[in-house]
Amino acid sequence: MKTKILLPIVTAALSMSMFACSDDSSSPASPVVNPTSSSAAVVDPIVDPTAGVSSSSVVDPTVDPTQNPVVGPTSSAAADPDVAPASSASNIAIDPNAPVDANGKITSKIFDDSALPKLPNNDTVHVDNKSDYNYYGAELTGRDQFTYGRFEARMKMVSISGSVSSMFLYYDNSYMEEDEPWNEIDIEVLGKNPGSWQSNIITRYPDDETKKHKNITSEYIHQFGDNATENFHLFGMIWTPEYIAWEIDSVEIRRDYIGQTRTEKNGPEQDQVAFMTMEQSLRFNLWSAASTGWVGKFTGGELADGPKEQLIDYVRVYDYDPATKGFVLNWQDDFDGDALDKTHWKTGNWKMENTTLRPANVVVADGYCKLLLSRELKEAAN
Repeated sequence: MKTKILLPIVTAALSMSMFACSDDSSSPASPVVNPTSSSAAVVDPIVDPTAGVSSSSVVDPTVDPTQNPVVGPTSSAAADPDVAPASSASNIAIDPNAPVDANGKITSKIFDDSALPKLPNNDTVHVDNKSDYNYYGAELTGRDQFTYGRFEARMKMVSISGSVSSMFLYYDNSYMEEDEPWNEIDIEVLGKNPGSWQSNIITRYPDDETKKHKNITSEYIHQFGDNATENFHLFGMIWTPEYIAWEIDSVEIRRDYIGQTRTEKNGPEQDQVAFMTMEQSLRFNLWSAASTGWVGKFTGGELADGPKEQLIDYVRVYDYDPATKGFVLNWQDDFDGDALDKTHWKTGNWKMENTTLRPANVVVADGYCKLLLSRELKEAAN
């Protein structure tokens, strides 16, 4: 049986140690089969999840959600207890501690990872027979719908040239366009480099009579300081009415604020945090993108030695409490047993660029949910 490690949630006020872009999205923008619903680090000490915790690891047993499921706000700024939760974005006060640029415009708060080592890019594997194979990916799709919350997953990711290994929140009707807006929050480990990852928000106004609106994206590339395919990391996304934040190993890496605007190309400005109002599902997927500039060139030869696995050790979902601006554990899935908990999960079955997502590539075994990136000879498939 694997050992469960419950890492503490801390602010980025500790001293630094080591951590363990494109319009492309991990979501089904144009699925063939539509979705039925679609500074300082506390390092995760576990490289081998069966190994014990080292004496230098920071492990706080009080964060065991079965004992103490309430998680406080992740903001380093004190919340004003006299300010009542607002019912709409227009009533939410702008954080006075939000960073601003030279023009006084609110900008993202980004963890300085310049001192972390940068890994070399993945090599492209040359093959002469790419077209002889069918390529398959996987998506784990959440059934629950959320408006705000904290979402954590302890994972070992995949990074081969051309791959996308992700965790994201997604408004299921985003891909429909026309009258539907786009809401999405991403964590993506890209195939270009195994030592970096991308945070992103994607939004889009519904189309109107005058124009078809384009997606507004906000990609940032961050460094792990190690190889994300070799070590487990605790990934976190925090979504509240006031801000959206991303964490690695309980350290906040990026925060976007309400009042922070970005501009659609040849279109209007948009406050992405305020615009993020649609219910979203929690998803994970592993696939190969066609954008070589974003993820590197996929040839299929990367899978010659067998499938690649994105390992999900556990997932925790917390509800947002507007009264306290903290978070309360809703549920946790440890993926024990040999099947998905179908009260929370289903699987994807649509085309994603170089790959077809199929349910058979989502496997629960050995205490993990495994997302597989694989190939099969076309003759064998037929």
